[in-house]
Amino acid sequence: MKAASFALFAAASLSAASYEIADILTASTAADTRAKDWKPGDGLALEVSGMDWTADGKLALTIRKGEVWLLGGVLDPKPDKVTYRLFASGLHEPLGLLRDGQDLLVTQRTETTRLRDTNGDGVADEYLTAGAGWNVSGAYHGYAYGPKRDGQGRLWITLNLDMGDHSDNKAPWRGWGGVLDKDGKFVPMAAGMRSPCGLGTNLAGDMFCVDQQGTWIPTTPIYHLRKGAFFLNPEGIASENRPESPLKLSAKIPEKRPYPEAVKALPEMRPPAVWMPYNKVGRSGTDLVTCDAGGRFGPFDGQMFVAEFTDAKISRVFLEQVDGEYQGACFPFVGGFASGIVRLSFAPDGSLMVGMTSRGWSSLGTKAYGLQRLRYNGVRPFAIKEMKARPDGFELTFTKPVDVARAGDVASYRMTNYTLFYSGAYGSDEIQAAPNPVTGARVAADGLSVRLKVDGRRELHIHELHADGVRSAAGEPLDHADAYYTLNRIPKN
Repeated sequence: MKAASFALFAAASLSAASYEIADILTASTAADTRAKDWKPGDGLALEVSGMDWTADGKLALTIRKGEVWLLGGVLDPKPDKVTYRLFASGLHEPLGLLRDGQDLLVTQRTETTRLRDTNGDGVADEYLTAGAGWNVSGAYHGYAYGPKRDGQGRLWITLNLDMGDHSDNKAPWRGWGGVLDKDGKFVPMAAGMRSPCGLGTNLAGDMFCVDQQGTWIPTTPIYHLRKGAFFLNPEGIASENRPESPLKLSAKIPEKRPYPEAVKALPEMRPPAVWMPYNKVGRSGTDLVTCDAGGRFGPFDGQMFVAEFTDAKISRVFLEQVDGEYQGACFPFVGGFASGIVRLSFAPDGSLMVGMTSRGWSSLGTKAYGLQRLRYNGVRPFAIKEMKARPDGFELTFTKPVDVARAGDVASYRMTNYTLFYSGAYGSDEIQAAPNPVTGARVAADGLSVRLKVDGRRELHIHELHADGVRSAAGEPLDHADAYYTLNRIPKN
């Protein structure tokens, strides 16, 4: 069984021609083309909603219509070698998949389900409840996401707020994230989320989540999930009154204030590790994965890659800890994907699988759904690799040595900072913008880093950098000269 159409490389906005997009399967219309005589592989609407790799190297996919497919040959140099096998069906909008030994764990609206093939015929014959305990209503947006496993071995689930008709956010755990205990019971951990679609760990094993802009969410945030944290959206906070709740807000929600004031007014509110400014970086984040490819995906091991639905692109995130709180910078990376991206998964060969669907929402992608593969071709990009906070400014690390004269000239840099308005409105403009004069730029002896002295920095503000004047030692401009650092805390040393 093979896909009907393929293209070797899709056009894209790439990083210095260092990354290439290859189609596995895409479609140009949202219509379900399966006829009454449909057979597997013919007109498959591959609306990818979950991805992981099986023990024997196949790519397991959930699709929104409630099926799990096993794809073989996706890493073959000839894409027409891809095969498709239906593994499971009858699920209720599954939005996450994880391999667990020989089994697959899939989270659908009502539960996390263990899919097991006991007779080895390549089709699931056991559907077992592996986790449950959250509210399910008839609301269209009552999604459940996950599971993903953290460094302690715990399985995390996140739950969308109910929205629209039949919504019931006073019922248990809407807009919350939690773990499954040894008996599969949902144990709430963190609150204040809206549409926490994407889960993933960093290399230290800490769990993170990307949420989506909307009511109470000024722009796309990335949260560090942990017990007792409240983030942004209070619409599901009624569950704090349940005996299992790990938190109880000690003050009223501080509505209609600049975000830094709101954080200081509510002790349980934890700041996002990273804000992704609206339009400048993305509009609707959906997934995140951490690169551990040993250089096979370029010079970005240890960093996160964040999927963007509306703009059909991927951004890059560098994180660090300052006084125990995660913070860091986001950077533009690669655009031009075929559809709205929902799921990302690194392949065994270090390439990145990109799963997409646009049904029901708008995206700049021109196709309705699909699966594409992003590969590093070995041409090292010239990029800002890291942006770290320092007591007197920031330190930039580059992927190649810089032109010392240009990188050491303060005129090569511009920086401003701003915050967002915290309210029940849908999104927020940037407010309280102020310049950050760059008063010093010291290039390291190896040419790979620059220490910037920056005035006017403010905690809990986004610091936007433009390094348009920087060039590599060979005269190359930066792939992307922009960076956006969320400065939760200014380091003391």
